[in-house]
Amino acid sequence: MLTPPRKPFVAVLAAALLAVTAACAKDQAGASLELTAALPDSVPSGTELRVGDPTIQAIVQASGLDKELADAGVTVAWANISGGPKSIQAFRADKLDCSAVADIPSLFAAWTGTSTKIVFQSVTVDPLEFPIYKLGVAPGVSVSSIADLRGKKIAYSAGQAQGALVLRVLQKAGLTQNDVQLVELTSTGDSYVTALGGKAVDVAPIAAHQVKVFQAKYPGATTIGAGIRDDASTLYCLTSSVEDADKAAALKAYVAVRTKALLWQNEHRDEYAKVYYQAVEGLTATDAKDVVATLGTKAIPASWDNAIQRLQETADLLAAEQGHDKLDVTTLVDRRFEKVQAATAGDRVVRGDAA
Repeated sequence: MLTPPRKPFVAVLAAALLAVTAACAKDQAGASLELTAALPDSVPSGTELRVGDPTIQAIVQASGLDKELADAGVTVAWANISGGPKSIQAFRADKLDCSAVADIPSLFAAWTGTSTKIVFQSVTVDPLEFPIYKLGVAPGVSVSSIADLRGKKIAYSAGQAQGALVLRVLQKAGLTQNDVQLVELTSTGDSYVTALGGKAVDVAPIAAHQVKVFQAKYPGATTIGAGIRDDASTLYCLTSSVEDADKAAALKAYVAVRTKALLWQNEHRDEYAKVYYQAVEGLTATDAKDVVATLGTKAIPASWDNAIQRLQETADLLAAEQGHDKLDVTTLVDRRFEKVQAATAGDRVVRGDAA
């Protein structure tokens, strides 16, 4: 009688280790929390949030708000991650709980099968006066208004805020994608500035704080205003993290501290320029202050209603222009945190058009 072959010892050991690891991970997770349940107030010992929020990290550490997090029992594992593509990749690898982004990444996370929730919303008080982006125009190209975009080569990244901005600008100008040439190009660092300087594209949305360097580096380069609101700023998290009772409690504390950090930023502009744009981004003192001057005043909306309406309009536009499924954006926000922000900001919340 033949004896069945035994599994190799290494394979058996690997399977056992995987089972133990899975069991430990399950044990370490907090109790499940319904998305309609009240947010817990008490943070269990040892609760960790993995957060990609570089600007807030610098403020929290400079302002002393890190002590408030520690006193609340929150341990933050900071990740040098922000923006949609990197954060979604980290979410899928389960390396991150939350990340700072504009509004577009939450849409693309949903469209590509990653479930997330927005837990923080902030705005710019005068968004048209202090835009996040301006439209850079390559040297020698004549564009003085968005009506002049017809026939131009425009840098375009479908999954980023810049791509949505381009589509919204075309809509405002009464143009379609067929009226221009969209050039697929991911926006990272100064890639759009370089593309403009090399005349690979005629027009590209560039960060407002890059304008001065762009025009100095490329004589004859110009910029125009996009004429649309582009100030959406959020923190979004894996839905599974928000459904973890321990992490949800830690997030409640983090959202309150993040609110205070933004208000601190408004009141300590020179220090913010130093601790983030000089220390982290490596700018000179003069350039750092110039960047901060382009940011305007950040604020906490008393209600998320307006932000959600704008997000729905953007989702509808992208669905139509990029062939995505229709999406109800109310499924992407966790409005329990809306109250946490507003309560923390108190009488400094903004209402009406500013929100």
